[in-house]
Amino acid sequence: MRLSRFLVIAFVMLLGSSTSALARDQFRVCWSNDAGALPWGYAAQQKIVAKWARKYRISIDLVRVDDATDAVKQYTAGQFDGCTMNNLQALSLPAAAGIDTTALLINNFSAGNDGILLRGKNLRAQDLKGKEVHLAKNSVAHYLLVRALESVQLSEDDVSVTPTAEADLLAAYGAGDIAAVAAWNPTLAQLKAAGDSTLVFSSHRIPGEIVQLLAVNTDTLRANPALGRALTGAWFETMQRMRATDDKGAATLSAIAKGAGIELEDYEAQRRKNRSFYSARSAVTFAESPGLPAAMERMSAFAFSHGMLGKATSAQSIGISFANGVVIGSPANIKLRFDSAFMQVAADGRL
Repeated sequence: MRLSRFLVIAFVMLLGSSTSALARDQFRVCWSNDAGALPWGYAAQQKIVAKWARKYRISIDLVRVDDATDAVKQYTAGQFDGCTMNNLQALSLPAAAGIDTTALLINNFSAGNDGILLRGKNLRAQDLKGKEVHLAKNSVAHYLLVRALESVQLSEDDVSVTPTAEADLLAAYGAGDIAAVAAWNPTLAQLKAAGDSTLVFSSHRIPGEIVQLLAVNTDTLRANPALGRALTGAWFETMQRMRATDDKGAATLSAIAKGAGIELEDYEAQRRKNRSFYSARSAVTFAESPGLPAAMERMSAFAFSHGMLGKATSAQSIGISFANGVVIGSPANIKLRFDSAFMQVAADGRL
């Protein structure tokens, strides 16, 4: 009995020392040039992040990484404590690599920012059959193509997918060398302007499936809830500034566009194609909706079928948890968590 009690005490002490080892006051978070992530640049430049970090007696170094996928890979490699990413990236990069990751903030979902173009007029998704579709392989554009094909009872076997770097799409499409592309804004808008084409499918048709997040290492977040509180507070203060209808709101949007090196008109066009959560309460409502687990179940199936889940033996190998105890995939191997707790604290005014 004494030995058993000793082992329990030793385990608790070990657990406590492990948690303490993770506890710290300096953090690094990266953001990329996706339209939904651009407000982070403004929040850093205007010292909003620094203000909230000071409140919780920590420091947060917010770093811009231009390539979104590279940013997530650096987070996965442990170079950052958190990073902006979409839900497919969160699943297929850190979660698939065994890095337990929490979606701290749900920023928005794509409602037209991703689309598929076919060269020609008055075309439909059915006209994709037999076409060679150029896209960034294993990206949300690839996922969108699969969803477009499913919507008209087609599959990837009915098209030819040609992996093409986003930077190469404009030149190839503008020269008339390719007939079909799947892309996201601002590239999508530029492609549409460059040639005679029809938007045959967009993320407007699958609302709530392509989601922009700020994700944080789960162990780091558990050991340092101040990081979650500071980032949540900074984000929703920025959202409050953006949604203002006066001159201050306009100035905020102009500053975000300028900081990202794009024209305000282009930024506004992208913003209109996203459904942003400007209030914490609306973000919580989305996070706790049954549509999110359903979307992630579809995304898991896509990721597994395209070899994006590492050593997973099925689409259910990686567990994903949601609000109210909902889990899809393996409950014993949860590596991606959609946790509304910090957003709920913000909604309740308790930050």
